[in-house]
Amino acid sequence: MILRSLLFVPADSEKKLAKAKGSPADALILDLEDSVSADNRPAARALVREFLKDAHPQSVWVRINPVGSDDFIRDIEAVAASNPAGFVVPKPDGPHVLNIVDAHLITRETQAGLPHGSIRLLPVATETPVSVLSLQDYRSPPPRLAALTWGAEDLAAALGAATNRGADGEFLLTYRIVRSLCLIAARAAGVAAIETLHADFRDAKGLERAARAAQREGFSGMLAIHPDQVEIINAAFTPSASDVEHATRVVAAFAPGAGVAALDGRMLDQPHLKQAKQVLALDAAIRSRV
Repeated sequence: MILRSLLFVPADSEKKLAKAKGSPADALILDLEDSVSADNRPAARALVREFLKDAHPQSVWVRINPVGSDDFIRDIEAVAASNPAGFVVPKPDGPHVLNIVDAHLITRETQAGLPHGSIRLLPVATETPVSVLSLQDYRSPPPRLAALTWGAEDLAAALGAATNRGADGEFLLTYRIVRSLCLIAARAAGVAAIETLHADFRDAKGLERAARAAQREGFSGMLAIHPDQVEIINAAFTPSASDVEHATRVVAAFAPGAGVAALDGRMLDQPHLKQAKQVLALDAAIRSRV
C-alpha cells in the first residue's frame, strides 16, 4: 500500500467529496471528527456510505470519533459494512485502544460478510500525554495496524501550551521529540510513519521543505489538509530519476553474496544496499499503479 499523500476531506461537504474524487492523493481521509459538527454527523455518515459505493483510484479511509464517545459507536455501525480501506483513530491513549476498535470491527465484518482484518487502522498516536508515553508499546503491533501518524494541535492543548511552534514557524522542542518518537515507534512496529499536516495551506515553500525533510528522515508520507498540497507531497515522497539511477548502480555494484562494494570511490555496505532496494521497490510500486 502506497501512502505518500493522505488528504483530509470533511465528510459533510458534498462539494468537497465530489472534488476529492479527482485528487491525485494516494489516500482520502473522509473526516467524521474535528471538521464535522455533532449535528452534521448523521448526514455525514450517510454521505460516506454513498461515497464508498463507487470505486476510487485512491484508498478511502474514514477518521472516526475517539473510542469511548457515543459517536465512535455510531461511526463504526454506520460505515464498517461499506468496507473502507481503514479507519483513522484519533486520540488513542496507546495501542491497547486499537484492540477495542478491532473487537467492534470483527463483529461488523462478520455481519457484513467481510474478511476479518480487511479494515486497517491508522492511529494519530500522539494527541494525549499518555499516548506519547505509550509509543514504545507499539513494538508489539496491535491488530490491523497499517501505519502511525502524529499530531501536535490536540497535544498542545492537553499540555496547556500557548503554541506548538516557535517564532521561526518550526515546531518547538517538545513536539520535535514527539515527532521523532512516532517515527521510531512506527519502524519498530514494522509499519509506515506518516508526517503530520502543514496547517498553512498557502505556504507551498514551507510545505515542500517540511515534506522533503520528513522523507529524508524516514517518513513514508504526509497528511494533507488542502487539495493544493497533494502534488507537492507526492513529489517529495517519490524517488527522482537520479535517485532511481543511483539506487540501480548501488545494487549492481554488489557482487552476488558480497557484503561490501565500491562505487565512485566510496565503500558501500549492507545498509546502503538495503536503502537502494527500498528506493527501487517504491519506484516500481508507483509505476505499476500508474
